[in-house]
Amino acid sequence: MTTPPLGVVVDLDDTLYPQAEYLAGAALAVGTAATAAGLDGDRVHAALVHELAAGSDAGGTVDRALLAAGVPAGDLPALVPALVAAFTRHEPAALPTYPGVPEGLAALAAAAPLACLTDGNPVIQAAKLAATGLSPLLPVALVTDTLGGRAARKPSPVGLLALADTLGVPADRLLVIGDRPGKDVAVAAAVGARAIRIRQGEYASAPDEPRAEAVVDSFPAAVALALDLLSEAAVPA
Repeated sequence: MTTPPLGVVVDLDDTLYPQAEYLAGAALAVGTAATAAGLDGDRVHAALVHELAAGSDAGGTVDRALLAAGVPAGDLPALVPALVAAFTRHEPAALPTYPGVPEGLAALAAAAPLACLTDGNPVIQAAKLAATGLSPLLPVALVTDTLGGRAARKPSPVGLLALADTLGVPADRLLVIGDRPGKDVAVAAAVGARAIRIRQGEYASAPDEPRAEAVVDSFPAAVALALDLLSEAAVPA
């Protein structure tokens, strides 16, 4: 019989809220900054939206967008820092969560130790979490980049191991809930933990490699399954 989990770790982007909402606002901020720099802001904005759609976690998106917008490569060093800063400093007033997320997080927190593990620029991720209004429900939240930059991002296990220590739960007794097999499911596998994949957001069509404990279509469905798994730990052997 598989050992039941004792704690839960949730992803942020495209797990608790649709990341496209944040990216749309950040791209607009870059377009505005591009106009202020004397560029065709609409063209830069459109190029950045295209680059983000090709993969939002790839580095150098602003550079590629400027080149696609017809900006000479030699001009990039003088332009990129301000535009990257516009992206990084974007602070949305609010970001909509997926249906049932606040209630689901509250239910999980009542059942077991709960934390959030997310990749990305710490300033950006903090702004996202604040805009969702979920911070009170996720007092333990770790941005992997604070542990070593991009090298610490999932599927590197360093963040999950750190959260295991913080929560006081063995790493292999955690249950990870996230949308990306190559990150959320893979990081769980790296420490011998279990994972539930939610098929939604930017990577909804990504193949199930590695395979999760279960694949569901919504956060409430993931919570229901997680609560069932957690309840197994409360049943005497």
